[in-house]
This record gives sequence, C-alpha cells and structure tokens, in this order.
Amino acid sequence: MAMADTVLYEVSDGLATITLNRPEAMNALNIATKVALREAAESAAGDTAVRAILLTAAGDRAFCVGQDLKEHIGLLAADRETGAGQTMNTVKEHYNPIVKALAGASKPVVAAVNGVAAGAGFGFALAADYRLVADTAAFNTSFAGVALTADSGISWTLPRVIGPGRAADLLLFPRSISAQDALELGIANRVVPAAELRAEAEKTARALAEGPTVAYAAIKEAVAYGLTHSLAETLEKEDELQTRAGRSEDHAIAVQAFVNKEKPKYLGR
Repeated sequence: MAMADTVLYEVSDGLATITLNRPEAMNALNIATKVALREAAESAAGDTAVRAILLTAAGDRAFCVGQDLKEHIGLLAADRETGAGQTMNTVKEHYNPIVKALAGASKPVVAAVNGVAAGAGFGFALAADYRLVADTAAFNTSFAGVALTADSGISWTLPRVIGPGRAADLLLFPRSISAQDALELGIANRVVPAAELRAEAEKTARALAEGPTVAYAAIKEAVAYGLTHSLAETLEKEDELQTRAGRSEDHAIAVQAFVNKEKPKYLGR
C-alpha cells in the first residue's frame, strides 16, 4: 500500500516498513511527503497487527535531508504576500505527530539510515529506538545553518542520546558527522557496510517483530518514563509494567520454552 508515491508503506508478518521515496530529491520533505509520512507512522503505531516498525529511505545518497527548501522558499514568499504565516505550521501539523507516533509507538522502531540524515531527517532517526547506519551515511543538525532552531524532537532526543554538552555543540555548530563518529557518540547503534544495510535492518526489525512485543513495549515505556521521573517513581512504574508483562501470554510461552529447552514462538500478547 502506498500512502503517496513519496512514501511507501508495507506490512508483512507483523513488520511495517515505511520508506521515504524521493531519492531524486535526497528524500527532502515537501508537504505531500510529510503528510504521507505522518499517515504511515500513525497507521503503523496504531495497527495491533504491526509488532515492529522499520523506517528507511530509497536510494543510497540520503536518508532524509529535512525540509524541502525549494518548496519552503516559495511558501515563505507566499506568506509574505498574504501575511498568513502558514509556513512554520509544519512543525505542529507534520513533524510533531510523526515524532510522537514513532517515539510513542508501543512497539520497537528501527531506523535504517542509508545516507545523509539532516535536520528533521536526523530528528526522525532519533525518534526510533534502534539505529542501523550505513558506513557511508552522515548526520547533520542543519537548523542553525538556515537560521532556525531545533525541531522534530531533536531538542529532547539528542541531549538524551549524547548528553546536553555535545548536543549544544552539534546544534550551534552544524556539521557533517560521519557514521563512525555517530557510532562513537551513541547516535548509531550499529554501523554496517552500505550494501548490507537493507538486509541487516530487515533481519533486525523482523527479529523484533517476532519477539516478545508486550515486553518490548514495556521496556520502551519504562525507559521514556525513567528519563523524566525520580527513582522512587520509576521503581513504581517498573512494578506496574513488570506485572503487566508477567501476565502476558508471551511470558508464559517463554517460561515453558525455557523449561522444555525450546525456542519460544511469541504471539505478541
């Protein structure tokens, strides 16, 4: 199923694959692409048949270079003529719902970063739980380079991934960060040869889709909660989430499989 030809969406065996599909424009985000990506991300997050999400992009030059500046220039000019001020609504209308859908999904999200991830493209990669990165890829915050501030969740995600000092450095002095540097900083979870990225990402995402997805959802919720709450509150949340996980069919399946020395076949419930 295609939301629009700029974003491809496919669900197979519990894995939703979302592919940015404007390789000729380095997967830049024009309005049609942002709307389609928002719809795909919200569909994948809300579909109970989907147990993991893979976010990737077509071509080998770019994952996503962020806002389509060619379209943006035209919209800014129209805003100046009409005084409507519609151009910057894209943060509220598109970027925020996309990031909320990916980061808030009760299932693991894998980003396969196949090339340059800049601006909102970097933000979308950071909204994923796990980032597999091609050795030819690079990251750039970009925002200050066009006299803008951080959006697409970067002011929340980047300091949590690499620390506030390093995040300030990358935001104030936008520059290209290589895949290897991204690995050392913790932005990339794994770096793989570009030719192997798609196969490795699919293997990783499928393993998660076949795993104990109730437990994965709880892990994701616990980590997000712990980042903004006290230890005492987080311990209570762990108790609540562990009780839920302990009552799942998957936990019963796992324990039985362990006793029987078998590989568990999880149901995701």
